Amino acid sequence: MRRPIVLIGLPGAGKTTAAPYAARLLGAPWCDLDARIVADAGKPVTVIFADDGEARFRELERLAMERAIAEPPQVIAAGAGWASHEGNLAATANRALIIYLSLTSAEAVARVIENNDRPLLDGGMPEQRMAELLAARDRWYRLADIEIDVGQTLPEAVAAGIVTAARQYGGW
Repeated sequence: MRRPIVLIGLPGAGKTTAAPYAARLLGAPWCDLDARIVADAGKPVTVIFADDGEARFRELERLAMERAIAEPPQVIAAGAGWASHEGNLAATANRALIIYLSLTSAEAVARVIENNDRPLLDGGMPEQRMAELLAARDRWYRLADIEIDVGQTLPEAVAAGIVTAARQYGGW
């Protein structure tokens, strides 16, 4: 039985970039959880954080994942913080194949430094903040079923790794 594929990892790990490549190779749909939240809420993530706070965003994120998991199997690019919030991995673990796209905090910063729409990296010192995020979330990320090191890897190669894992462990 095909299980949904959930991609987790730091901002800049390439979840949203690799997901459509992998989905195309698998002949499956894909979704970006943050984009789904934005569509549902009618406002950008940064505005959700500013207006409603992180706790509300995390609730919207949890609900969006529940809906995505209930749909026909697909590749799901989770938000970077989704895996580190209590109960999210446990609620999804037996229903999806969870893949951690890993990289160092320095590699992540190099990939996102030009992107200004990441509210948890606001306030300057992105290198320090990314290192803090990795330190806080790594234990959660490592609970994934599979880990793919994406630090120096092109999106197409990451997608191939996702497809291999989906076929070996996800019923694809």
